[in-house]
Amino acid sequence: MNQTHTMVDFDKQLSEGAYNAINVCLRLKPEERVTIITDNETLEIASALAAEIKKVGSECSLMIIEDYAPRPLKNMPKPILDDLAKSQVSIFCAIAHTGELRSRIDMTEVVDKYKIRHGHMVNINKQIMLEGMCADFLRVDELSQRLIEKARKAKTITVKSDGGTDMVSEFSPNLKWLKTSGIISVDKWGNLPGGEIFTSPYNVNGKFVVDGVVGDYLCQKYGDLKNTPLSIDIKDSRITHMECSNKELLEEFTAYTMTDENSNRVGEFAIGTNIACKHVIGHILQDEKLPTIHIAFGHPYSTHTGADWQSTTHIDCVSVECSIWFDDLQVMDKGKFLI
Repeated sequence: MNQTHTMVDFDKQLSEGAYNAINVCLRLKPEERVTIITDNETLEIASALAAEIKKVGSECSLMIIEDYAPRPLKNMPKPILDDLAKSQVSIFCAIAHTGELRSRIDMTEVVDKYKIRHGHMVNINKQIMLEGMCADFLRVDELSQRLIEKARKAKTITVKSDGGTDMVSEFSPNLKWLKTSGIISVDKWGNLPGGEIFTSPYNVNGKFVVDGVVGDYLCQKYGDLKNTPLSIDIKDSRITHMECSNKELLEEFTAYTMTDENSNRVGEFAIGTNIACKHVIGHILQDEKLPTIHIAFGHPYSTHTGADWQSTTHIDCVSVECSIWFDDLQVMDKGKFLI
């Protein structure tokens, strides 16, 4: 099945980022099959990706979500999941709507089951295609590898920032560190643009100031939080208190992190490594790759990290220009790598 007839005309400036995605990050081979899951809002970028796939010579199925179900999705439509299961490579290139995390988990469960090389481009836009997706991903991968080798030896990681972040996290050898540098393998699907190392921390205590962005659908609504930072107090990995001058954000974030019993628990600890990203743009897909710290409350990616708990939610939070110590070794100073 080749549905590239649904392609639309696209800005040729998108081609460099699309080339990177298909040829550098996913390393597509002519004999492989690709499923692109997209939506009406993101069809131009999906078309740029499909054009690069066509140059490789691979079979491509372009699935537009709205053709199969109304938004927001409760679950990923079965025809899309069935098509995905036939492919060796896949891309999710679409906008996240409120309450759709379950549908994306449906998709990544198929990705994990069939060992599909999957590029996750949730909320991708032109700016991200022209910035983060134009990174030298081989360099990003080399940096990520150096960093993760040191991270795996660390018992504690201390994070501080001029914005007020002051947090100490403990790590267990039973919980795995993972690298999603943009070079995607069958072992772990990854966001594109790539550029981070992450794990699920054993225990977290301190203050985390979100002066970058928050994730999921709240990112589109609130964008850059530089002028209205969200301050989060954490004890034994749980949120104990929050403050923010934007009361609407505080209310929505509080409700989100009360969805289930683990929605307020730190599930992810990550360091961004995409050195092409220089500043907050108000989109979590790129901003979590900034050379700084982000943590997430909720789902700890148990399948990959080895965490023994789950959540139905997952919301990333970015603190900018952080300084980071692995035990006593400083590896970052105000957003600049020292390794």
